[in-house]
Amino acid sequence: MATDNRIHFWRRNPKVPGSLQPVYGAQHPPLDPRRHRPLKDAPKASSVNTKSKKPSTFHEFARSTNDAWDIDDEEDDSMFSLKQPSSSPVQSRSMPQTPCLKLIKASEPLPHSQESIGTNPDQERLDVESGPANGRVVKSCSDAQLNVNAARNTLQKQQSLPVRPVIPLVARISDQNASGAPPMTVREKTRLDKFKQLLSSPNTDLEELRKHSWSGIPREVRPVTWRLLSGYLPANRERRDQVLQRKREEYFGFIEQYYHSRTDENHRDTYRQIHIDIPRTNPLIPLFQQPLVQEVFERILFIWAIRHPASGYVQGINDLVTPFFVVFLSEFVEEDVENFEMASLPLDTQRNIEADSFWCMSKLLDGIQDNYTFAQPGIQIKVKALEELVSRIDEDVHVHFQKCEVEYLQFAFRWMNNLLMRELPLRCTIRLWDTYQAESEGFSHFHLYVCAAFLIKWRKEILSMVDFQNLLMLLQNLPTIHWGNEEVGLLLAEAYRLKYMFADAPSHYKR
Repeated sequence: MATDNRIHFWRRNPKVPGSLQPVYGAQHPPLDPRRHRPLKDAPKASSVNTKSKKPSTFHEFARSTNDAWDIDDEEDDSMFSLKQPSSSPVQSRSMPQTPCLKLIKASEPLPHSQESIGTNPDQERLDVESGPANGRVVKSCSDAQLNVNAARNTLQKQQSLPVRPVIPLVARISDQNASGAPPMTVREKTRLDKFKQLLSSPNTDLEELRKHSWSGIPREVRPVTWRLLSGYLPANRERRDQVLQRKREEYFGFIEQYYHSRTDENHRDTYRQIHIDIPRTNPLIPLFQQPLVQEVFERILFIWAIRHPASGYVQGINDLVTPFFVVFLSEFVEEDVENFEMASLPLDTQRNIEADSFWCMSKLLDGIQDNYTFAQPGIQIKVKALEELVSRIDEDVHVHFQKCEVEYLQFAFRWMNNLLMRELPLRCTIRLWDTYQAESEGFSHFHLYVCAAFLIKWRKEILSMVDFQNLLMLLQNLPTIHWGNEEVGLLLAEAYRLKYMFADAPSHYKR
């Protein structure tokens, strides 16, 4: 049955508008190094089946790397009480066919605490999940002792690392730097005054606004600037209130017209998958675990799927609502957005944030909708372009991927599908989107060069990995938890350099 599900993974019912389009590998956020045990010294799982044949199509990739994406799915599925029936088209995942490591979550008691290391090695064992026919295998006492020593060394290394301040995930995003300090410099105040001057003019010069937004938008003016740059608001200042009122009423007209159909047979599977995916959106931020906020996201995503039957809902689109929602919420919250109680806002304010988030997300997706249509051709084209680009700018990294038999689709698919939102903290995503909004075709074209710059930034760590599994685990869990404006600024500068060198020189793609 699991094999049949994988075979029919991309099959779509053309009769159902807004039908569900599962995305392989987009189900879960990247592993947080603070919540999982390191895998450096753990026994390596066999990857023979994964590397036995290079996938030539996305369907073959989905089948050959099933184990690489589904690590820890058992634990994640237990978080949600809503279960999928066996006939649901979204139930395309199966048990891994090759052994894979079981990761220990922060909510589970760690088997090796600092006080208990070496005290009772018989009880300190690492379970390894084998294939469906083998059940569970318990490591021997000698292996357990080796794991104890490895855990002790890991703890010692962690204690010797310099301690960096914990940066809030959302609060004070615009002026957050890598050290965690949010000073308002004279230069930043001058930039804020320039933004206010542009926005208060009778007809905002959008080109000038884009020019100033490229290097980041001040938090105080980001909401209205995003509305303007996304095309949601007109440049004429006198027309803005009228447009906002009309578009907000139109959105809630869609709610009255369509939202009751979420329980209909044609749309039940779509709504069920949205309901499952929403709690997985930024699970570490309390704001997004509030039922009221989850209901807002469910309405936004369901209405978008109904109004775009060519693609319907695709796993990963739920991430794209988040930056807009946080930015528009920040108009009414001075500090600590991640812990803000949405219910404390007036109902009209809640409705306005919801409607604005829907329309701005719709404007974004209008430019990259081929990423989410059947078989997602836009993403596959972009991944191939990334492979060709990396082969030209860093041949060593490209050849290393070939030696380890790592396909770009196995890690870059998520980068394109989620616009790097699973690889970067939310504060960094919002800063990144400042530039995407300012850049011509930022989400559809410039993002390719950002991904290339992001990959090459980790070239030292990539070249140090000499086997398939460790390299793929690194690429899926890059250590960006402490990133801030400084790191994103350097990333964007490198991406701009690559675009300047390669965008208008297609022959540079070729050897």
